[in-house]
Amino acid sequence: MSLFKSRIALSVGLILALGSCGMRVPMVGGPASAPVTPAPIPAASPADEAGLQRWIQNFRPRALSSGIAPATYDRSMAIARFNPEVIRLDRKQAEFSRPVWLYLDSAVSDVRVATGRQMAAQHGRTLAAIEARYGVPREIVLAVWGMESNFGSNRGKMQIIPSLATLAYEGRRAQMFENQLLAALRIIQAGDTDPAHMLGSWAGAMGHTQFMPTSFLEYAVDFTGDGRRDIWSDDPTDALASTAAYLARNGWVRGQTWGAEVALPSNFNMGQIGKGTRKASGAWAAMGVTRKGGGGLPAGGGSIIMPAGARGPAFLILDNFRSILRYNNSDNYALGVSYLGEAIAGRQGIVGPWPRSDRPLSNAERMEIQRLLTARGFYRDEIDGKMGSGTMEAIAAYQRSIGVTPDGYPTSILLGQMRRG
Repeated sequence: MSLFKSRIALSVGLILALGSCGMRVPMVGGPASAPVTPAPIPAASPADEAGLQRWIQNFRPRALSSGIAPATYDRSMAIARFNPEVIRLDRKQAEFSRPVWLYLDSAVSDVRVATGRQMAAQHGRTLAAIEARYGVPREIVLAVWGMESNFGSNRGKMQIIPSLATLAYEGRRAQMFENQLLAALRIIQAGDTDPAHMLGSWAGAMGHTQFMPTSFLEYAVDFTGDGRRDIWSDDPTDALASTAAYLARNGWVRGQTWGAEVALPSNFNMGQIGKGTRKASGAWAAMGVTRKGGGGLPAGGGSIIMPAGARGPAFLILDNFRSILRYNNSDNYALGVSYLGEAIAGRQGIVGPWPRSDRPLSNAERMEIQRLLTARGFYRDEIDGKMGSGTMEAIAAYQRSIGVTPDGYPTSILLGQMRRG
């Protein structure tokens, strides 16, 4: 899935500690859901397999010193094999990234909205109970579920232990995946699942709403009261409640919306676009910012973003939008969740037009922009072609320096300007 790399970056900083959900009941025979056949692990070279097995033996003392019982380690790592498919996927780099409008076309497709409404009816009582406890609207929880696994239909079939062991051994991001592996072992030791049933994505994201192991330990809840935090089974209850718990503990404000699409006055200072500028809604209104479709701006303090630059729609984002960003640090993702939720609830979608004629930049072109920004002193982060908030802020600073509208949006026109001077 396209969201896994962002999720990995988010999970690095989470605390590796067991959530305070009471005693767990060890599983006997795995989850009560219908069995899922794990994806087969392709054959690895003898050298890679032998190297991984040596690494497993060398990692054992560290795991045991971290509180993993010898029996848990040996039982779990018995299924670990070098998975070359995981390495292939980790190396894969999309040549072109989808612009925000195509991303949202997919995120808020008619089929996904219809499925979301069906799930809202099917799980209505559960969602109402989750909303009452955590204060996160049911449509937002449903939207995360839809974005992460298409409402449970794409939870991932790779065995997590072999995948994480492969990534930790391979070494490109060893410390991060070692931490994720230790967290996965803690989950098994707590009895929430067993090695065979711990399935998910190639990078370790698991269950209906794709929790990384560290995120699971910090936020997952046993909402059904059966003694396990089961995000893998066909019953999505624990996964949906865990998602709401995650958002609530990361700043979701009960009773407040995520934000709104807005219209900017003709004389608006574009230098105030971006998450770095926060004002009360009343202050934005005093500057002439209005809500698209009528009505007042939503209450609260927030920022204005324009994810497609000055020629695209503008959005006032509040604290709840930032809470979604904690789940996946991508403005496109947070907009997808927000507007999928709006559509499931039957509310208005985005009104303003997108600049659909813009040519998408290749990864090489995006990296070139970052290198040129670095050479001019505007950018100091990794040259990876990812147009995140750091790159967009650097673009805006460069645009201000040459006297053009500082919308922070990367285009072929911007690249041409940078190449010339």
